[in-house]
Amino acid sequence: MTTTTNGLAKARRGVAPGGPGCAPAKRHPTSPLRAQATRTFFWLLLPSVLLLVLINGYPLVYAAIQATHSGSLIDAGRFVGLENFTHVLTSAAFWKAAEFTVVFTIVGVFGSWLVGLGLALLLRTRIPARGVFKILLLLPWVVPIVVSSTAWNWLVATPQSPVPALLHSLGLGTPLFLADPTLAAVTVCVFKVWVSFPFMMMMSASALAAVDPSVYEAASMDGAGRWQQFTRITLPLIARSTYISWILMTIFCVNDFPTIYLLTGGGPADATNSLVVFAYRTVFQNFQTGPGVAVAFLMTVTLVVVSAVLYRQIRKSSVE
Repeated sequence: MTTTTNGLAKARRGVAPGGPGCAPAKRHPTSPLRAQATRTFFWLLLPSVLLLVLINGYPLVYAAIQATHSGSLIDAGRFVGLENFTHVLTSAAFWKAAEFTVVFTIVGVFGSWLVGLGLALLLRTRIPARGVFKILLLLPWVVPIVVSSTAWNWLVATPQSPVPALLHSLGLGTPLFLADPTLAAVTVCVFKVWVSFPFMMMMSASALAAVDPSVYEAASMDGAGRWQQFTRITLPLIARSTYISWILMTIFCVNDFPTIYLLTGGGPADATNSLVVFAYRTVFQNFQTGPGVAVAFLMTVTLVVVSAVLYRQIRKSSVE
């Protein structure tokens, strides 16, 4: 067991069994020419960075003004301080939307990652028509969300739709996937996994392509099985890409408006009402700009915290 463990450690470093480890690269002092090039790049990038800050900073500042006022989209209104945030945080509808957002995000991130990673591993094997298979697997992500949501509505929306009709013919009743609150939430989450797994598949495939095959050969020579190679070599070596994909997919899920709104509109009975849909309804249907923007700010803070936590994991995931 000790020999296998040592061999796996060497394989993860790209060292063949019995071979010497690579000596760490020596650090050379920064040359004056390199320092000058760094300063040149800095001054060349500074105008673009300032422009991006101004373009993104103005809407952020104006949104902060709206979140602390009781006005409308046209007029900021009177200053109310943190009253809008207090109103939102004491609202039962807000916490219900937050609960669904958490479930939707967890299922969307890890569901699409598991499916995407499994398919990426499958595509590394020799299967018939692998090129055509890759193209077909990208379709859920490439097809516009309006088309996908329309297709899913046609499949499950009414008792006469193909899926309910098939279940009815099998004696399983006639489930109303978009009318029952629980089934609607499940349907929306599954739909999110469906439209997101190609992105995770591409991220996983690119990370797996960077793994040297000789690492697995070295591990096999040390007696490591496939499951050991997967858990002790594959997952650690693609950890950075995995955490990055989790960060991006978390942002996509929390901010995902069209997937939910086009499929269920946030219903039935607010069962699929996420925070972004809740904010949209508050601003554009209830005309309460302050509370709606306050919800958006709370979402932003949450995403920053989650991204910071995952970013720390990226820094810790360097392979020893």
